[in-house]
Amino acid sequence: MTDASEQSATEPDLIDELLAGKHRALARVITKIENRSPGYRELVSRLHEHTGDAQVVGITGSPGAGKSTLVDKMANAYREQGLTVGVIAIDPSSPFTGGAVLGDRIRMASNVGDMDVFFRSMSARGSLGGLSTATTDAVKALDAFGKDRIIVETVGAGQNEVDIVRTADTVAVLVPPSSGDDVQMLKAGILEIGDVFLVNKADLDGANRTVMELQEMVRMREDSPRFDPGHHGAEAVPDAASNGEDGGESEDDWEPPVLEAVAKTGEGVDEFLDTLDTHHEWLEATGKLEELARERYAEEIRALLREDVNRLVGTELRNRGGIESYVDSVLAKETDPYAVADDLLEPLAECVEERRGE
Repeated sequence: MTDASEQSATEPDLIDELLAGKHRALARVITKIENRSPGYRELVSRLHEHTGDAQVVGITGSPGAGKSTLVDKMANAYREQGLTVGVIAIDPSSPFTGGAVLGDRIRMASNVGDMDVFFRSMSARGSLGGLSTATTDAVKALDAFGKDRIIVETVGAGQNEVDIVRTADTVAVLVPPSSGDDVQMLKAGILEIGDVFLVNKADLDGANRTVMELQEMVRMREDSPRFDPGHHGAEAVPDAASNGEDGGESEDDWEPPVLEAVAKTGEGVDEFLDTLDTHHEWLEATGKLEELARERYAEEIRALLREDVNRLVGTELRNRGGIESYVDSVLAKETDPYAVADDLLEPLAECVEERRGE
């Protein structure tokens, strides 16, 4: 664990500067978060009490759907409304450095120079769905800074994109016009997480067909007996309280709309943003916004526990000379992988049992 005093002794006013609205401090905090620099945990802990005001929108979809173009137009439209914007774009990780492969690409072209649009390209770091714990922490930094809208654009890696639900209040899935193959692929997992579906590049051939296919798939999703609408795909058996006495749809349900847009020209973007706001209002009115927050914090705690336990076990393994000797013993049939795991975890288990007995 990091000594909290280390950070406070070297940069006692970094968080104060961030809370005062200094973008340089925000950038430095996010850099420390992404690099997992000494003291970053204390930084995030100090930010936590200042979070909870921003609306967080996730933009996902297959590569080529036009996510970056849409995010650019969204930021521009939000600025016209007088809102401040933070954007985190999750890019593929370099297999050599772990950094963002596309981190230096030119993006957010129409918002260059606008200090009220903060853009950050971050590495997926190999995590499922292209999101890492660092992304969650970076969202907290933007929220504490005071950004009104935070947009998380994911790498578009397929079924594992479901990870985005742990960060966003509203998830929008972009689908380009196609022969239908892309829509069919949504059955693999992305379909279940969408709160809004947007057929981008709607001026191209096949857009109408794609819209109809999506609408049909959404209806099929809503007809699933174990699907809980508006919960980012969380499964729950419906009852009278959530679906009406006759088992049908109630006012507490959210049926994901299927919209059309041409992000390149801005056509349909305003309607899309209105729908995002409507969904957020629905989350607040039904109490589901708090439910999402509870789910996110629970998953965040689990993720941090996994991360910390992995680090502790890794240290123990190195102290015992590394994994190779254990592998040799397993190959020689002197032991087995389960026994090795039990042996390595024994000190941790003993500590936990001792603390429990106090």
